[in-house]
Amino acid sequence: MDSAANDNMQPELPPGPEWPEQERAEQLARGAALKWASGIFYRPEQLARLGQYRSREVQRTCSLEARIKSVVQSYLEGVKTGVRQLARALEAVQGTRETLGQAWGLLQDMAKAAQTLEPLREQVTQHKQLQALSQLLPQLQAVPSAVAHTQALIDAQRLLEAYVSLRDLEQLREETWAPLGGLELPVFEGLGPLAEALGQAVEAAAGAAGQLARKDPALLVAAVRVAEVEARRTTSRGPPPRDWRLRCLQALQEGLERAHFGPPLLPGPGALAGWLETLQVSLPAELAKAEALVAPCCPAHYKVVQLWTHTLHSGLRRCLRQLLEGPELGAADAFTLLHWALNVYLGPEMMGNLELGPEADVSQLEPLLTLENIEQLEATYVAKVQASVAQWLQKALDGEVAEWGREQNPDTDPSGFYHSPMPAIVLQILEENIRVTCLVSESLQRRVHSMALSELGAFLRSFSDELIRFSRDHLRGEATAPHYVPYLLAALNHQSALSSSVSVLQLDGLASGAVAPVEAALDELQRRICRLVLEALLVELQPLFAALPSRRWLLSSELLEDVCERTARFCQDFEHVRAPAVQLLLAEVEHTVVLQYLCALMQGRLVCRSASERSQAAERLRQDAAQLQDLFLGLGLEENIQCVPVLLALRELLSLRDLTLLGLEVAGLRQQFPDVSEDHISALLDLRGDVSREQRLAALSSLLAGPQPSPPAGRRALFSLVPTPTPALSSCLPSGPCA
Repeated sequence: MDSAANDNMQPELPPGPEWPEQERAEQLARGAALKWASGIFYRPEQLARLGQYRSREVQRTCSLEARIKSVVQSYLEGVKTGVRQLARALEAVQGTRETLGQAWGLLQDMAKAAQTLEPLREQVTQHKQLQALSQLLPQLQAVPSAVAHTQALIDAQRLLEAYVSLRDLEQLREETWAPLGGLELPVFEGLGPLAEALGQAVEAAAGAAGQLARKDPALLVAAVRVAEVEARRTTSRGPPPRDWRLRCLQALQEGLERAHFGPPLLPGPGALAGWLETLQVSLPAELAKAEALVAPCCPAHYKVVQLWTHTLHSGLRRCLRQLLEGPELGAADAFTLLHWALNVYLGPEMMGNLELGPEADVSQLEPLLTLENIEQLEATYVAKVQASVAQWLQKALDGEVAEWGREQNPDTDPSGFYHSPMPAIVLQILEENIRVTCLVSESLQRRVHSMALSELGAFLRSFSDELIRFSRDHLRGEATAPHYVPYLLAALNHQSALSSSVSVLQLDGLASGAVAPVEAALDELQRRICRLVLEALLVELQPLFAALPSRRWLLSSELLEDVCERTARFCQDFEHVRAPAVQLLLAEVEHTVVLQYLCALMQGRLVCRSASERSQAAERLRQDAAQLQDLFLGLGLEENIQCVPVLLALRELLSLRDLTLLGLEVAGLRQQFPDVSEDHISALLDLRGDVSREQRLAALSSLLAGPQPSPPAGRRALFSLVPTPTPALSSCLPSGPCA
């Protein structure tokens, strides 16, 4: 077929709407062609080859048109083939539709025929059921009597026979179920209650396993066997195996808990110790009975001893939790419960008894008391004991305070020292409360130890406050104590006894700084007692020091003799004070007397009017120093800690004849006593009465020369505690405090 014929055979496509994309494509093609042509024929010499390019493009255009026609022709042929296939498929579908319509009509006819046969089918089914019933009628007639017999066996606790009878009845029900098409006969309605009655009998026997294992082990064995056989029963139809094994185990646990930890058995107030002692005997006995009697009656996988152990432990934990949720326990009950739970319960006397087998291993049990329970019990115990300790300490203090107003001196021990049982009572109360807690736990012991130290500190503060009140009432005359000073000295002995014995409250392994606050309180109490004693001494000595220095003092030693006599009389009772407190007290008395002496010298009540008076004053200082030194040496004060040598240093300043050496003497005094001030030196120079203003300024300037000396080791402050009269302006240095 030639090309013309092919062209004639090609169908003419109807003119379609213009496509914007086609128009855009043509524009782009024309633009590309123009761009190409302008590039090719840009030069004039290339126009000669225009014919060649035209012929070449014509050939290319013809080739493209031929290819396009070929593609369109093959496409049209494929379309014709598809149209023919669609026509044949349409004919096949129409034939199939006609065939299905005929089949649907046949099915409707068959359904109508089947409906007419339904009464016949029902009659056939009823005939089969009647035939099966006629065959099973003798057995079905015996079912009511078999049910009654099985119930009688259950009531007689013949559990194995009752179970066999029940299984026969259930087997008969299963055999009738299929022939009757799943029809449940009324005659079998009693099997459900019968099975429940047997399950309850098994459960009751398991709940009383402890008693049955001793009195009737056969019944316990029968109940366990029934539960195990039922658990292993397999069936393709009918009811699944009942959970009698689980009910049996639960009954074992509930029976144990009910026997040992039932609500009526919870201890009342004050009965906790007896209840715990009872458990300490009954629980190991129960475990031993389980191992010896109950375990042989049960399968090995029951793990009877382990079950008994965990059940008893769980019941006890629950019971103790209920006990702690109730009214707050007293101190004795809290201590007893802590000691029993932490030390006795798992010990060899109870659950850790070596006579029990390895199955009773209690190491895997949960703690009997949780950390919160232990914290609650310890807090309760410490709070109760703290209140009791505070009450006892207050009673001891009240008894001691009541002794202070007696008409006789304090009691003494065989050595002659003032003595009272109060320190021993206080330490015994605290030490016993700390020591007893070591039976429970280290945690409780530390808590009680901290509480004891706190209460001891509070007791010391109360003791100190009572001493201040006692002193105030006595000095004001509101409640004069006949033996005021002796009872202060007795209190000092009490402080010494407490200080020397407080180490018994120190716990092993605890930092020594734990008792540091108590030791600081004891030191403060000692200082306060010493101050009260010194105040009583000052009441007697201050009238005597008011006349010193004076003309009478220059001419006679009578004033200082009175001071020494009263001081010696005041210190007579010091022999009843224990060492080292007596040395401290004597040192404080000597320091106070010297301070009063210095204060009297600095008041400017005497001015020497001649060299002879200055010599007398210097000699008086020497004699007074010797007299005071002899006094305190006689009282037992060591010489190396006395402050009296300061009077000899002042004597050197008064006895100086060459005033040009006054600055050197002042510098030496400052070297020995760095706390001496310009005011003190001015007061001493006023006592001399022969120092001019220029000499005074020169002497005082020596205080500012050189670095400040450090105080000698072991020497106490003196001049810094001595007040002086306000100095005149003429005695002030330009760099002094008045400048």
